Amino acid sequence: MKVLGIETSCDETAVAIVEDGRKVLVNNIISQIELHKEFGGVKPSVAKYAHEEVIDDLILKTLSDARLKMNDMDLIAVTVGPGLVISLLVGFKKAKELAIKYDKKLVGVNHLLGHICSNYLESDLEPPFICLLASGGHTQIINVKSYTDYEIIGSTLDDACGEAFDKIGRLLGLPYPGGPNLEKLAENGNLRAFMLPEGKVNPFDFSFSGLKTAVLRLVQKSGDNYNRADLAASFQENVTNTLVKKITFAAKETGNKKIVIAGGVTANKTLRRKFKEVSDLETYMPDLKYCTDNAAMIAGAGYFLRDINQPVETMDVFAKDPSCIRLKTLSKSSL
Repeated sequence: MKVLGIETSCDETAVAIVEDGRKVLVNNIISQIELHKEFGGVKPSVAKYAHEEVIDDLILKTLSDARLKMNDMDLIAVTVGPGLVISLLVGFKKAKELAIKYDKKLVGVNHLLGHICSNYLESDLEPPFICLLASGGHTQIINVKSYTDYEIIGSTLDDACGEAFDKIGRLLGLPYPGGPNLEKLAENGNLRAFMLPEGKVNPFDFSFSGLKTAVLRLVQKSGDNYNRADLAASFQENVTNTLVKKITFAAKETGNKKIVIAGGVTANKTLRRKFKEVSDLETYMPDLKYCTDNAAMIAGAGYFLRDINQPVETMDVFAKDPSCIRLKTLSKSSL
C-alpha cells in the first residue's frame, strides 16, 4: 500500500511516499530556516507564503522521484495538528483537493503520532513499548499499547525540553534555531562546570522552568564572566540525563522491555548516545533524517490509521490540544 504524506505544520514543507508504513520510497523536505533567522523564530505569515510557493512543485517532484502518479497512491495522509493553523491549512487544503480529485481516502494525522511512527520507518519495531516524545512543543512519556492505542503517562508541567533548549540558546546569544546551535556550542564545553537543578516533580512528569530560571540568574549574576560553552554543555547534560532517567523508570514501572524516543530533540547526539547506553532494555530511535518534521512519518502514520473512519467533509485542522488528543477516531487513546 503506497501512501502520499504531506506535512506543513510549521516551517518545513515536506512530501513523501511510504509503502506499507515502513519502506520510504521518497522523502522530500524544503526547510524555511533561512527565511526565519532574521525574526529569531518562525513568523507565521512568512511560513504560510513559503509553503504555498513550493507545495505544488514538491508534490510533483516527489511523484516524479518515485516514478509514480497520483493514481498509484492508495491513500493520502496529511498533518492536521498540532501546529501553526496558518501553515497546517496549506497542506490540508492541498491534500483534501487531491483526495477529492483522484478519489483517494484522506487520513488526518496527529503530528505527535507521526513522530512516534517515525520509529517504524525502515525498522522492524512493533508495539508495545514506552516512548519518550521530545520536541519544541511537547515532552511526554507515552505507553504505546498498539499501533492505534496510546496512553500518555507523563508530561511536562511547563516548558517542553526543545523549547528550553531554544530559550537557553537565545539567552546565550545564539542564532535561530537555538537548540541545534546550543548543541554545537556544547561540544567544546565542560559538562561538569556548573551544577544545575533538576525539576522535582512526579517521576513520570517533567519540569524545565526551574532549570531555565537557574541558568538565567547565573548569566545575570556573572555578566560576561562565564564560559558560554561550559554553560551550554552543563545545561545539555542536565536535560539529557533527566530524559533518559525518566523513560527508563517509566519502562520498568510499567513492565515494558522496549523504549523508544521520538521528536526533534532526539536528533541531539548526546541524548542518542546516552539512550544507546541503556543496557537492560531494547532501545529504538528514528534515523536522524526522520527525527525532525518530515512527511515520511506522516505517510507511515497514515498507513497504520487507514482503517479508521475519517470523513473528508468533517475533517479539519487544529493548533493545540493540551492533552494532544483531538484525533477523536482513536477512541481508546489518550493521544
